[in-house]
Amino acid sequence: MSADWQLLLEQVENKLGQNVGDSRRFFHGRGRSYEGLEQVCVDSFFPALLVTFFEEYEGEVELCEKLWQMAEVRGYQGVAAQRRYLPGAPLQWHFGEPVTDPVAQRGDLKFPLTFDRQNVGFFLDIEPGRAWLEEQVRARAGQTSAKMLNLFAFTCAFSAVARAAGDIDIVNVDVNRGVLNRGRENHEVNGLSLKGVQFLQFDALRQFKRFDRRGPFDLGIVDPPTRQKGRFDVSQNYEKLLRQLPACLAAEADLLMVINSPRHSEAQFRELILGSDRGYEVVARLEQNPDFPDRDPDAALKMLHVKYRRQSQ
Repeated sequence: MSADWQLLLEQVENKLGQNVGDSRRFFHGRGRSYEGLEQVCVDSFFPALLVTFFEEYEGEVELCEKLWQMAEVRGYQGVAAQRRYLPGAPLQWHFGEPVTDPVAQRGDLKFPLTFDRQNVGFFLDIEPGRAWLEEQVRARAGQTSAKMLNLFAFTCAFSAVARAAGDIDIVNVDVNRGVLNRGRENHEVNGLSLKGVQFLQFDALRQFKRFDRRGPFDLGIVDPPTRQKGRFDVSQNYEKLLRQLPACLAAEADLLMVINSPRHSEAQFRELILGSDRGYEVVARLEQNPDFPDRDPDAALKMLHVKYRRQSQ
C-alpha cells in the first residue's frame, strides 16, 4: 500500500507538543477515519515510540525516520515498528536506541511491557473503563466487605488501578498463568499491597464454580477476548457467561461489560445483556477514548456500565 503520511505526522506532532507523560495513542488509523491510513497506528510509551503496521506500506522506514526527527528533540530514546502483517509480528528498532524495559505510564502507575509480543501488555483504548473503575472504588471507601471480580484479567491492569484507588478485595481470573504472573508483577512494581488480591488460573466460563464462592462481588469487570480459539467466542459464549454471573454477585453490583467486536452493535450488545438476566440494567455507555476515533461507533470498543439488582423470586 502507498500512503500520504502528512495527516498522520501532523497529529503526532500535535500530541507530542501536548505532553510526554502518560502513555497514549498518537495516531489511530484502525478506526477508519483517515483514508489510506487504516492499517497503521502510532503509540507513545515514553521514551519509546511504537509504530504498528497491520498491512505492508511503501515508505515504512521513511515514516519512522520522520517520526524520529520529531520525537528525538522531545526526549524520546527510539522508534520501533511492529509489523503485524508478518508471521510472529516482528519488532524492529529503526531509529535511536532500543528501549530495553518499556513501560506504559498511567499517572503514578507503571506497567512493564513486552514489545516482542503482539499484545504488549497494556491496552490504551480501554482507559475510560479504568477511570470508571477508580470512581467506583473510591465511592466504596470504608466498605470493608467490598469485593471486585476481574474476569479475563490478562495482565491485571484493572486490578492494579483498583488497588491503587482504595482498599478493596480483588479476584483476578484468567486461563493463562503467564499473564497472571505479569499481573502480580504489575502490583509489585508499583508497591501495591497484595493482601486480599488473588490471581486464579481458571477458565471463566467452564470453571465458573471454581471461583464463584469467593464472592459475593459488588463490583465486576467482564472484558473477554473477541475470539480465543478453543476457549471463548463472544458470539457463542458471552450470553452463557452473563447468565452464570449473578450467582456470585451481591444483591446490588456495578459491572463494566466490554465487547470489542465490530460485528456486534451497541444495540445488539445491550440486548444480549438484558436478555441474560432480568436483574441487569444498562446504565450508560462509557465515552470512547478520544485518542481512538472511529468512523462507526458501533464498530468501536463498547464499554457499558451495567447495574445488577437481584430480583425477588
